[in-house]
Amino acid sequence: MSTLATGRPNIIITGGAGFLGSNLAGDMVKTSNIICIDNFITGNQKNIDILLQNPYFEFLRHDITRPLDFDQFPELKKFQIKAQGIQSIYNFACPTSPSNHAKLALEILEANSSGTKNMLDLAKEYHAVFVHISSQHIYGKAMSSQPIKESYLGAVDPIGPRSAYDEGKRFAETIASYYKRQFNLNVKIARLFTCYGPKMAINDGRSIPDFIFDALNNKDLIIYGDEKTENTFCYVADIVDALIKIEKSSLAGAVNIGHYEKYTLKNIAERIIKLCESSSVITYKEPDWHVASYNIPDISLAKEELGWFPMVDIEDGLLRTIEYMRSNLRIYQI
Repeated sequence: MSTLATGRPNIIITGGAGFLGSNLAGDMVKTSNIICIDNFITGNQKNIDILLQNPYFEFLRHDITRPLDFDQFPELKKFQIKAQGIQSIYNFACPTSPSNHAKLALEILEANSSGTKNMLDLAKEYHAVFVHISSQHIYGKAMSSQPIKESYLGAVDPIGPRSAYDEGKRFAETIASYYKRQFNLNVKIARLFTCYGPKMAINDGRSIPDFIFDALNNKDLIIYGDEKTENTFCYVADIVDALIKIEKSSLAGAVNIGHYEKYTLKNIAERIIKLCESSSVITYKEPDWHVASYNIPDISLAKEELGWFPMVDIEDGLLRTIEYMRSNLRIYQI
């Protein structure tokens, strides 16, 4: 086991048992040693069960709001961290489900503040690339229907019921940018727009997994809005591809990652009902407080600097997601 780590970079993924983190880990473990960190506040061990059997993957149950001491985890000896160091840190750790924005507000704020700082300090110690996973919600409500560029400063409510998430993500970008300027740390910020795919929690307040869950159970699909309410949806494999490209790039600053094509939620719901062969019907309700306004990303920078472009079309992505969620319905129902 002492030679296991040879030739492979050591990669930390915080929030690694969540939807996005576990998908990234599953891809990167093919070529890297993965140190997955999660405290299971919202992460799901089922997302990483198959990875736990891989000798190049180790899971640490740890809260990143506390400093991380590798000596407390003897299972990491095989990765030879003292000799090889840490090459990259992907910082996902933060509850993201809209249904948790009020319930876990303090945990969200702590993850984005002290948690992000602890991981930045670790990146500073090991001269690691730090990829911070941010969100479209740092922009708040768009002032126009035009795609949003990275230069838009945003319009966020600092005291609203979902402010812990929106402002927390803004603060995390601020502290990461400070470390870049003050310590010349190699920091990159990925502003993710709406994404979906396998391992996404079912029935958690986001449209596609909620639609699929209800369609598989022949229940009404509820749209919080009207027939014209629309959004963009980027499949998780495209997100993973973008994040890996960001880590390897010379990009400085933040970059939008998402799909450029808009769909009405009515169109998405109809597609899901058809693909699930469901008897569900679509109903409409006034948006709850946790339903954010969704923006359309301008992904010109990602195309130019990363050579990245979303490749999975909506029909294929929905079909893959439905097949996965159908086979794991009992496991992922919450």
